[in-house]
Amino acid sequence: MIDETLSLQSADTHCESFLLDANGWVPNNTRLPVLIWHGALDPRERDIAGHFEALFAQNGWPPQWRDGVFDYHHFHSTAHEVLGVASGDAELIIGGPKGRVIALRAGDAILLPAGTGHCLLTSGRRFQVVGAYPPGQQWDIRRDALTDDERRNMEALPFPKRDPIAGEGGALTRLWK
Repeated sequence: MIDETLSLQSADTHCESFLLDANGWVPNNTRLPVLIWHGALDPRERDIAGHFEALFAQNGWPPQWRDGVFDYHHFHSTAHEVLGVASGDAELIIGGPKGRVIALRAGDAILLPAGTGHCLLTSGRRFQVVGAYPPGQQWDIRRDALTDDERRNMEALPFPKRDPIAGEGGALTRLWK
C-alpha cells in the first residue's frame, strides 16, 4: 500500500500520449499509444523507487527491477513495460533510430506498449528507473525485425485493466482499446 503522505500528483492531468509508426526494424505499436506522466510522483519524496514499486504493484503491474535504460535501440515484443524514474534525469529516444527524444526526471513515468523502441541518449545525476510489467508477461530484448508470427503475437498481447499510475480510472483504461 502506498504511504498516505506520498505526493501522488494529479497523474491524469500530466499524462501525455502519442502513437508511433513503424521505424525500420522497430515495429513500435501502431494501435496503443506511449503514455508519459511528468511529475507522477513528487521528486522531493524520499525513496521514490520504493514508492513507484508500491504504486505499480497496487495497480497490478508487479515491479521487477531497478536499474538504468540500455544505451542501444531495443524493444520488447512479449511485454508492455512501465518505467518509473526513481532518481536523476535522462533523455530517451522513443520509437527507434531517429525517433522522438523525451526528457525525463525523477518522479516521471513512461509506459511503453510492446514493440516500442527505446534507447538511453543521455543521463545525469544517478539516473535510475523501476521497471514493471503486466502479470504473466516476460520481457525479451529485441534488436532485430519481427517475423510475421512474432508481430501477430505481439499485437495480441493482453493489457491490464488498470493504469500503472492512476489505477482503474487512468489514461491507459481510456486510451488503450
